[in-house]
Amino acid sequence: MPALRVETTACRELGSLLPLLDESEPLLWMRRGFGMAGVGTALRLEFTGPTRIADAAAAWQRVVAAATVVDPVALPGTGLIALGTFAFSEHSELTSVLVVPATIIGRTGGQSWITRIAIGDLSPLVVPPSRPLGPEARAYLAPGALSAAAYRDAVGTAVTSIRNHELSKVVLARDLTGQLPAGADLRSAIGALALGYPDCWTFAIDGFIGSSPETLVGVTGGSVTARVLAGSAARGTDAASDQDAATALATSAKDLDEHEYAVQSVLCSLRPHSPTVMASELPFTLKLPNLWHLASDVEGTLVDGSTALDLVGALHPTAAVAGTPTPLALALIERLEPFDRGRYAGPVGWVGANGDGEWAVAVRSAQVGLRGDVTAYAGAGIVGDSVPERELVETRLKFRPVVEAFG
Repeated sequence: MPALRVETTACRELGSLLPLLDESEPLLWMRRGFGMAGVGTALRLEFTGPTRIADAAAAWQRVVAAATVVDPVALPGTGLIALGTFAFSEHSELTSVLVVPATIIGRTGGQSWITRIAIGDLSPLVVPPSRPLGPEARAYLAPGALSAAAYRDAVGTAVTSIRNHELSKVVLARDLTGQLPAGADLRSAIGALALGYPDCWTFAIDGFIGSSPETLVGVTGGSVTARVLAGSAARGTDAASDQDAATALATSAKDLDEHEYAVQSVLCSLRPHSPTVMASELPFTLKLPNLWHLASDVEGTLVDGSTALDLVGALHPTAAVAGTPTPLALALIERLEPFDRGRYAGPVGWVGANGDGEWAVAVRSAQVGLRGDVTAYAGAGIVGDSVPERELVETRLKFRPVVEAFG
């Protein structure tokens, strides 16, 4: 494993992180006042197969052990960090990656910093230049491998399986595809997501961009947190109808059942690492610009020294993005979805040298290929009471952030 040299230096407030990003290979993790922008690559690690997350956790420990780190700032996100994105399925052809940027510009709570990372001598401390935005990343996203009619059929098949007691829940996704013009600047789409969804984690890693409202797991100083989202409804057209939509969601037996499966999935996965982990007693309605979600917050104290990556491996995939029982849900997804999900619904986030980090579930996202091809996915949780047309409408609502960002 190469020996990295790392040095973090406090700096003045640099304003928006967006102009600092590379136009075609942006690296970003941001939500409201916290953000990290990466420029260049000091180290890239790739993983595949069923042990991809465990392999990444082990590899990261070797990287950390070999590194020399100078970090007088000592805040979350300073020092040695890697940004990562993992494929949803162990069978995916798309690689899972950890990327250590050559330069990181970060900020939180009114403090800013620059971290330089290299194999060998560090480059002089220079603030990366702001780059004016180039041609906008515009693409018309149309149905891909699974048409609207085919998606309704797939939902109907899943409902039959659930009513036959073959499984309790499955999350089925469909895809949209499009093509960017040559030279498109991905920062325009990223900026639209960050501006439209400031309470979500906006990310850009290895051509995978999005804004996710769902925290898979966060680790800070021995504490673990998560936010479970499952069950959703469209926003109303005015204040009264909006409140009615939230109330209907909060009292919907179908959505409450779907949500409970997801919460129990997370608690069961975390208890070996945090025996006292607890979820909020009742789910609450979380308001986003395009949707209401049922949400539950999870908190606990770690007793075994697990890192953020260790917990990512323990949690993925949750019932919120796969279903329950998990093996049966994954098998049905493989049968009914005629595509590779890639990194959609997989873990995306960052990990630090001390094992702390933040990871989201990669929904509201799109993968941009080397030739400018764009593929986006959106899914819905299917239970016994699901109606195919309503689930199709739910996916349309969930596509909205990405469709508008590229629109």
